Amino acid sequence: MANNLLSRSWVEISLDSLSKNVLAVRELVGNDCRIIPMIKADAYGLGVDNVLASLEACNPWGFGVATVAEGCHLRDLGVDKPIVVFSPIPYQSYREALAADLTITLSSLESLERWLCVSKESRTCGRFHVEVDTGMGRAGFDWNTVDYWGEKLRMLAKRDQVVWEGTYTHFHSSDTDLGSSTEIQYERFCKTQRKLSQGDGMYHVCNSAAILVKPSFRADGVRPGIFIYGGNVGMSGQEPEPVVSLRARVVLLRDVEKNTTLGYGASYRSKGQERWAVLSIGYGDGFPRKLGNRGETLIHGIRVPIIGRVSMDTIVVNITELQGVKIGDVATLIGKDGGQAITLDEVADLAETVSYEILTGLTPRLPRVLV
Repeated sequence: MANNLLSRSWVEISLDSLSKNVLAVRELVGNDCRIIPMIKADAYGLGVDNVLASLEACNPWGFGVATVAEGCHLRDLGVDKPIVVFSPIPYQSYREALAADLTITLSSLESLERWLCVSKESRTCGRFHVEVDTGMGRAGFDWNTVDYWGEKLRMLAKRDQVVWEGTYTHFHSSDTDLGSSTEIQYERFCKTQRKLSQGDGMYHVCNSAAILVKPSFRADGVRPGIFIYGGNVGMSGQEPEPVVSLRARVVLLRDVEKNTTLGYGASYRSKGQERWAVLSIGYGDGFPRKLGNRGETLIHGIRVPIIGRVSMDTIVVNITELQGVKIGDVATLIGKDGGQAITLDEVADLAETVSYEILTGLTPRLPRVLV
């Protein structure tokens, strides 16, 4: 456990575990498959600047982001590998994307025509990937109308100003469905792929869950995300190495009498004489409010319950049965302490959300500490 003396609370990041998770993906898909780590949302909240070197050491083909700004930041950090912007972007951002040599995602003939115009005016060859909507619904060319748009796409893509670099789809339920819907989407994509006859471009369909559940769908490349950052992916059965730990300090101890109320709404009332510890973390740091009166923390390797509502800057735990707690002691909200562990996914389940939201919700007020 890192001893971060200057912080009231902090996030620990295990770069060794991060690398092991990427290598686990490599073992599943083989050496001939390209790996495109998703590094959007500031590397799922861990901090791009913190994890980039470890990810690059795993020799990925390139990186996936969601915005032009994220791609430009990677270029500023010295990344010269391909960077694919996987979300639709405003037409006004096309010039900036082109100037940074970013590969954008296209979901319509109109967007391709705009990309062609900007590339021609800039005298720069613009790369793009085509997204095919096979059931996700939020973006992409409709697989069912490929006979309409496919030929037009091929004709436009032949022009010298652009390079059609790849084609992909996104599974909507690969983390919860062991077969049917994912297989249907894959079949739809394969039918579309055959009609497009892209040629030398790459094909990719697998996110984290699909990599683990359907590694045979790996195609030319895969896009691991939450798994490499330590989040479980549903029904795969393969556990990632834990990457993130969340710690906070005990900043106050209180001995209270029976029927003492606690916190906003007085949602907790002591059942007898109790000893409480105030921890220096709250929803202003990204700790979920839903964990009030239901979550737990580890202190000295022992689970203790969170009582009362989560405040913006503090939470309170009941340490009546735990001896020897001192101001300055470290509480673990995610991670290991002694022989006990509170996992990222346990916290997400209690908060009735997903691990993605827990990680990306950890605010900049929490220093990131590399361990």
